Amino acid sequence: MECFIVQGEKTLKGEIEVRGSKNAAMPILAATLLTKEVSVIDNIPLIEDVKRFLEIIQSLGGKVEWLGKRKVRINPKNLDLKKIDQSLVKKLRASVLLIPSLLHRFKKFKLAQPGGCLIGVRSIESHLDAVSQLGIKIKRTPSYYCYNGNNVFPNEVILEEFSVTATENILMLASLIPGKTILKIGALEPHVEDLVVFLRKMGAKIKVISPHIYEINGVKKLSGVSHKVIPDPIEAGTFMILAAALRGKILIKNVRTDHLDLIIKKLKGIGVRIKIYHRSSFQSEVLMLPSYNLKGFKLQTQPYPGIPTDLQSPFGVLATQVNGTSIIFDTMFEGRLKYIDELIKMGANAIIADPHRALITGPIPLYAQDVNSLDIRSGISLLIAALLAKGKTTIKDIYQIDRGYEEIDERLKKLGAEIKRAEQ
Repeated sequence: MECFIVQGEKTLKGEIEVRGSKNAAMPILAATLLTKEVSVIDNIPLIEDVKRFLEIIQSLGGKVEWLGKRKVRINPKNLDLKKIDQSLVKKLRASVLLIPSLLHRFKKFKLAQPGGCLIGVRSIESHLDAVSQLGIKIKRTPSYYCYNGNNVFPNEVILEEFSVTATENILMLASLIPGKTILKIGALEPHVEDLVVFLRKMGAKIKVISPHIYEINGVKKLSGVSHKVIPDPIEAGTFMILAAALRGKILIKNVRTDHLDLIIKKLKGIGVRIKIYHRSSFQSEVLMLPSYNLKGFKLQTQPYPGIPTDLQSPFGVLATQVNGTSIIFDTMFEGRLKYIDELIKMGANAIIADPHRALITGPIPLYAQDVNSLDIRSGISLLIAALLAKGKTTIKDIYQIDRGYEEIDERLKKLGAEIKRAEQ
């Protein structure tokens, strides 16, 4: 396992570019298997989760060819279910996105129970309940879920919660079930929208008929297409919060600001100075200016277009640097606040009131400590804290950070950060 050794209190300035969206790339890669034709996916983020997902596709017999640094050609014509690497499936929570394609290609199959971030109870029951409403029979064993899709049918599907991945699974699955499926309580996040764009290119008939309600009219066949993944709004938001916390003058390039309306409003409300330069209809540059006398804030995570849970922990680090007490309320995962214990070790004045709420009072200096990356988002948040802290901080298990942020150490070094990657 590797760690980061970070020398804090460095002034950061310069330019950084946002990579492709992790949360959009994964379902789109899964959707390429809905057809036997070739697809080309551009703007792929070079992160560990994407690499592992491509390895699963290859283990199935899919041909993966890199056409450029972030451009991949996938030929899924000759898949062999017997060859799937279940050990990889077990490690990657996103493997649940394979369910629709494997149902349409093989009808019956089994998948190992998926892994992922340790951020609380993340049952896949909402996925199982959703696909069962379309006629899928599911049998559980201690190690596997066994799926039978011999008798699928269109239906009205009502999700138990605003689950992004369950929404994506129903959109993919219903696209090839003849007849009309109505999906209610569907998620509307930018990466879901990007999947819809991709599926429509393939020939799927999907409409958003009112907020959180989709209409899917199934077709007999989908085609291979080319597609460019959207810039990652979570990465863009992370860089904006990082710049605000460190008072750096940083130009963030390749940003979809229309995906970040409330994030930008929240930062401006805290007192952060932001300038936006629109370069095209779907691409902007965001200039973060050094900002002082920032105000405490209340943050509550919500489904899109609210504040995403994936940005709650970076905001928690920012709360240590603003004036007054900030209230953090993560409505989704009871494990999302565990990073605050690590911040407290670094000197943060914080109280975890309950598994979903915390109070953080600032401004207060942070000091170097040995800390642990608990998941992707807490890992990047502790990296921001380490950049703020006095002394050298060691961040352990940085594989968690690599899962979601491409070469983040090298990119931050170009801004002036002092980060060394080493063996633990």
